[in-house]
Amino acid sequence: MNSIVAIVGRPNVGKSTLFNRLVQRRDAIVDSISGVTRDRHYGKSDWNGKQFSVIDTGGYVIGSDDIFEEEIRKQVALAIDEADIIIFVVDVEEGITPMDAEVAKLLHKVKKPIFTVVNKVDNSMRETDALEFYNLGLGDYHTISSMNGSGTGDLLDAIITKMPEPEAINPDEEELPRFAVVGRPNAGKSSFINALIGEERNIVTDIAGTTRDAIDTKYNRFGFDFNLVDTAGIRKKSKVKDDLEFYSVMRAVRTIEYADVIILIVDATRGFEGQDQNIFWLAEKNRKGVVILINKWDLMEKETNTLRDFEAKIREQIAPFTDVPIIFISTLTKQRIFKAIETAVEVFQNRKNKIPTSKFNEAMLELVKTFPPPAIKGKYVKIKYCMQLPTPTPQFVFFCNLPQYVKEPYKRFVENKMREIYNFSGVPITIYFRQK
Repeated sequence: MNSIVAIVGRPNVGKSTLFNRLVQRRDAIVDSISGVTRDRHYGKSDWNGKQFSVIDTGGYVIGSDDIFEEEIRKQVALAIDEADIIIFVVDVEEGITPMDAEVAKLLHKVKKPIFTVVNKVDNSMRETDALEFYNLGLGDYHTISSMNGSGTGDLLDAIITKMPEPEAINPDEEELPRFAVVGRPNAGKSSFINALIGEERNIVTDIAGTTRDAIDTKYNRFGFDFNLVDTAGIRKKSKVKDDLEFYSVMRAVRTIEYADVIILIVDATRGFEGQDQNIFWLAEKNRKGVVILINKWDLMEKETNTLRDFEAKIREQIAPFTDVPIIFISTLTKQRIFKAIETAVEVFQNRKNKIPTSKFNEAMLELVKTFPPPAIKGKYVKIKYCMQLPTPTPQFVFFCNLPQYVKEPYKRFVENKMREIYNFSGVPITIYFRQK
């Protein structure tokens, strides 16, 4: 698994700006009002070939009655607990504040690599001002300006030298696909796994949130061999109350990141709600295979078109990625649960599909010749060659003369045609148009 780097510090020192620079996008809200970042943001970064995850925490505030600031303190403590490396951000303009000193006291107890980062250092005079941060007792510091990026390269060079080596993986185990069973609390995830393996492997109660950690179960029956991972239910952040649930959400998110196929279990009696969509898009964002299981279907009152209408509504909500298997099950009666596993295995195989370049060109060049991209400003795009990239997930590149004029609707058109020709059901596809 990737190393985790946590960015901590008091409010308004530039943590979110640094986070945005590290992950190379504007995910975190940046504002001069202290405390804007209320909960952790997650992102992925890459430096000199080493990938790692970044957590941006809320500002650490001592002695405040603000309920949000109390939650921020909890989140910082949890991020520190989970992280492999900690970046402690301070502000050269304000010097060492009592809150900085309190955070430093907390970090003195941590037996992990800690990088003190003095932010907003954008001239030589401020380099001199930064010397006072030696008084925090955390050793050497790095001076940066997260706004313009100066110093961040040297910081990253130092960080990757402290990253732990990945744990050795048994080659036999590495071959086993990982299927993560995810969903809202009490949707029936543990019941689904118990029904599959035929024993009470996981505790099942009517109380939401019984499963607090990710639990691996090896499944080797009926010709299938893979690891099933039962995760804690993912709630909306506003519903996450205690420290234990913070851990649960973090583990569930990481399980999605490192699984091959996501089995998203939805409670039919509640419908495909906003949080189900969030989990789905998290899986899609991480380019995972996806199977949607509608559980508790036996409890639904049905009419002639109930199933069809239910499925159509879900596909409308997950558009444009609608090529996803949706199976209606009951873990209580074991209705269609083996069909669900067969489908998950098929999606895993679809994710590994490799199309020979000659056959791919034969099919796709004829298509784009018949239906070329629309001309823009009198410019005509001519696609000359295409191929599948040698990546773990399906990614394709089309070489053309004017890639900048190929817009998103045409990319979706090409993807839909590819899905008609090739079996990529349940698998996100990435398409690039590049200059030839």
